Amino acid sequence: MNNLSQPLMTDEDWINQGKADAWSGNPRRAPEHDPQAASMYDLGYCEGEIERSPLQSRKKNLATK
Repeated sequence: MNNLSQPLMTDEDWINQGKADAWSGNPRRAPEHDPQAASMYDLGYCEGEIERSPLQSRKKNLATK
């Protein structure tokens, strides 16, 4: 796979993408071409499964006001 076809993402970007997918209920979609990125994505996904989305908390707070 050509790395130039995708924008470069940092480790933090991959962690955040994994969290976002977990919060959205999406299946895991770790990149297959980059073991480091896949590891960061999986870490974020696992964290996302045990944390609540900041958007969900904000929506609940706004709804109660």
